[in-house]
Amino acid sequence: MSGGLHDLTVAALAKQLKAREISAVEAAQHFLARGKAHAELGAYLATNPDLTLTQARAADARIAAGDAAPLLGVPIAHKDIFVTRDFASTAGSKMLEGYRSPFDATVVRKLAEAGAVSLGKLNCDEFAMGSSTQNSAYQPARNPWDTSRIPGGSSGGSAAAVAARLAPAATGTDTGGSIRQPASFCGITGIKPTYGRASRYGMIAFASSQDQAGPMARTAEDCALLLSAICGPDLDRDSTSLDVPAEDFTRGLGASISGLRIGIPKEFFGEGLAGDVRAAIDAALKQYEKLGAKLVEISLPRTELSIPVYYIIAPAEASSNLARFDGVKFGHRAKQYVDLTDMYRKTRAEGFGDEVKRRIMIGTYVLSHGYYDAYYLQAQKIRRMIADDFQDAFKLCDVIAGPVAPTVAWKLGEHGNDPLADYLADIFTLPGSLAGLPGMSIPVGFGAGNMPVGLQLLGNYFAEGKLLNAAHQFQQATDFHLRKPEGF
Repeated sequence: MSGGLHDLTVAALAKQLKAREISAVEAAQHFLARGKAHAELGAYLATNPDLTLTQARAADARIAAGDAAPLLGVPIAHKDIFVTRDFASTAGSKMLEGYRSPFDATVVRKLAEAGAVSLGKLNCDEFAMGSSTQNSAYQPARNPWDTSRIPGGSSGGSAAAVAARLAPAATGTDTGGSIRQPASFCGITGIKPTYGRASRYGMIAFASSQDQAGPMARTAEDCALLLSAICGPDLDRDSTSLDVPAEDFTRGLGASISGLRIGIPKEFFGEGLAGDVRAAIDAALKQYEKLGAKLVEISLPRTELSIPVYYIIAPAEASSNLARFDGVKFGHRAKQYVDLTDMYRKTRAEGFGDEVKRRIMIGTYVLSHGYYDAYYLQAQKIRRMIADDFQDAFKLCDVIAGPVAPTVAWKLGEHGNDPLADYLADIFTLPGSLAGLPGMSIPVGFGAGNMPVGLQLLGNYFAEGKLLNAAHQFQQATDFHLRKPEGF
C-alpha cells in the first residue's frame, strides 16, 4: 500500500486521507523513513519523530470526527527560517544553534490549523543569504537529480526534499528568488505571493521589505491548496501584512487560458541565457500558444539594474535585522571576552558565516553617513522605477514569462569564492522581488546534464490565481511535473 505513497501529490494524498484509505500516522511514518534513508541529500536539519507522530494521531482523530480541513493529515516540512515550537529554529546558522522558539511562525500555525503534520525543519543558506544552500552552517544540501550539484537556494533544502519525495510539500521563503530558483533547479513548482499576502511573523528576517513566504510542491494545484492556507491578514503581528482576505486559490483552476496575453521581456533573452535553458523555455512558450495563449514582446528596461539595487537594499536591511544577534538575550555567545564590546565582536565573528558577514558589512557601509544618499537612497529610487516598468508592461499583457535562471544548477563549489557569480545568477528573479510582485516557477524541460529547467511566471499584484491557473493548464498538457530523479 505504501510503496507509492511518496509519489502522491498533496491533493491526491489529502483525498486518500479524507476517505480513510490511509492514515495520517502511516503517511508520517512513511515520509520520516524516507527522510532518514536519504540523509545524504542534506535536506533536513532537524526532525522530531515523536512530535510528528503525535500530530499525525491528532489528525487521524479529527478525520474520524468528520473534520474537513483541506490539508488534514498531510505531512509537510518547513524551511528552517520559520520559528517552530518543539523543533530547533536555526536559520541555517551557528548563531542560533540549538535555539527553540516559544511560539510558531504564523505560516506554521496556519498550516497546522489546516491540518498539516510537520515532518521537520529543512536546510537553507544561513539567514536565507545565498543561491545554493552551500552557505548553510551545518552542511550543504544536494540536488537529487545530480548529487554533485546544488539544489539552489536559499530554500534548497525545501526544493531537494520535495523533488526527492522526502516530503509532499514544503514551505520556502523568497527574498530575491529563493523559492523560484531552487524550484527551477530541482524540477518542482513553487510560488511567491504578492509581498504582504503571507505574514512574516516568526520568519527570521533577512530583508524585511522583500522577504515573503510561499509553498513549494510538485504541482500548481498543490501550491494553490497550500497558498490558500497560508495567506491572509495578520495585522496584529506583522506591520507589513496586507489587509486582504484569505482566498481559495483552487477555485480558478481549470479555466481556459485561450486569449491569455503572455509578455516576453526581451531583456530576459540576451547573451547571458544558456542555449539549453532557452530551448526548454521556447518549447514551453510554444506549448502555451497551443493552449490558446498569445505571446507579446515587452520590455523591462531596468532589468540589469536589479542586481546592484538588490545588493544595496537587501544587505542594508540585513545589517539592521541581524544587529539583534549580539549574544545578550539568545543565540550564540562567545565563551571568553573581556568586556561588552569584545563579547559583541567575538560572538558575531564566531556565529556568523562569511556570506552573512559580507552582507552585514556592505549594508552597514551603504547606510553610513556620507554614503546613504549616494547608494541606499539612489537604489530605492531605481527600485521604484523597476516597479513602474512592470506596470507599463502589464498594460500590454496579463502575465510575464521567461527563464528563472540563466543556467541549470551548477556543481557544488563551482563558483568557489566568487560571490558575484552567485549574485549574477539572480538576474531574472530580482526584478519581480524588488517590485513585490507574485511569481512562480514550473518545470518545463531539461537542459545540460539532464538537469531541470523552470519557466518563471510573473503576475501583477494579487494575480496569484491567474498565475496558478496558467501553470495548472500547462501541467495538464505536459508531464514534466510528474518526472522524478532516478533512485527516488
